[in-house]
Amino acid sequence: MSARMRIAVAGAGLIGRRHVELIAASPDCELSGIADPSPAAKEYAQARNTPWYADHRALLEQEKPDGLIIASPNTLHLPMALDCAAAGVPALIEKPVTDTVATAQRLCAAAKRTGVPMLVGHHRRHNPIIKAAREAVATGRLGQLTAVVGLWLLRKPDDYFEVAWRREQGGGPLLINLIHDIDNLRFICGEIAEVQALTSNRARGFAVEDTAALLLRFAGGALGTVTVSDATPAPWSWELTSGENAAYPKQDQPCYIFSGTAGSLSVPNMELWSYAQQPGWYAPLSRETVAPAAFDPLVEQLRHFCAVIAGREQPLISAEDAMGTLAVVEAVSEAARTGQTISPGRIMEQAA
Repeated sequence: MSARMRIAVAGAGLIGRRHVELIAASPDCELSGIADPSPAAKEYAQARNTPWYADHRALLEQEKPDGLIIASPNTLHLPMALDCAAAGVPALIEKPVTDTVATAQRLCAAAKRTGVPMLVGHHRRHNPIIKAAREAVATGRLGQLTAVVGLWLLRKPDDYFEVAWRREQGGGPLLINLIHDIDNLRFICGEIAEVQALTSNRARGFAVEDTAALLLRFAGGALGTVTVSDATPAPWSWELTSGENAAYPKQDQPCYIFSGTAGSLSVPNMELWSYAQQPGWYAPLSRETVAPAAFDPLVEQLRHFCAVIAGREQPLISAEDAMGTLAVVEAVSEAARTGQTISPGRIMEQAA
């Protein structure tokens, strides 16, 4: 039996503590330390009888973990990941990979130069529902993909915005929430070539958007629309429809629709619609339910991270791949600001 991986966590906020819990329950690894300068994090580590460090660099030097999970604020992702690369320690970086495409390019260069694996925590790619949707598109079950619909509509509670940065630029649903959905759409449908967008802050009046409407052109030719608002009572979002996180009341509704010349698939309720015989609007539609196996994608992500550290698997989402998702989000913001059609590829070229 191989030795268990020693995994450390930098950042002991909500998601950092979730990672700690997953490590404690995993047969593949054990917790080697926590890095977070806050007094609450120190108390948390001491209560778990776990080594605590105010600085992640001291943790890397003293504990020499096999891997580090970076669950710190976005602006700290780059320096922490660069320190991991310099120390030869593979990292699992929470999304977004860094705070900007320009800083993501610096990380990609360091990963390429050192050969140290960097896995990015777009954990929904590990969800069997998302994998099944990707397979349906890739294997041609829908025919030629023509149209994509994405919805992210719910109401965040008022006390959510008591944290000041959530009322400022960068704290809205585009970068915090939509980035997950953009990554899902890229993973399932392929690259997004062009973006148009409108945003509004009318519902709350904060400096940051509360509502957005996106028009997407995929590299494969399909067109997509995505509607976003965190200010409306509604059941159509991944959080409320997927059942992925038990904290949210599950709704039996779709949040994505993928349509092609041979069929359409609603996700995550996984209903596949097609014609059994000659197609046409007078003919009856048949409905089939696709039923992938159910498991916690965060558990699978941790297993995968340990396999990446051991060299048995390649990162499902590398820093370079995650940079593509971040570029789409930046393209959305620029398109909304300028009223122009923006290419995510151009965003990456300008940042180079």
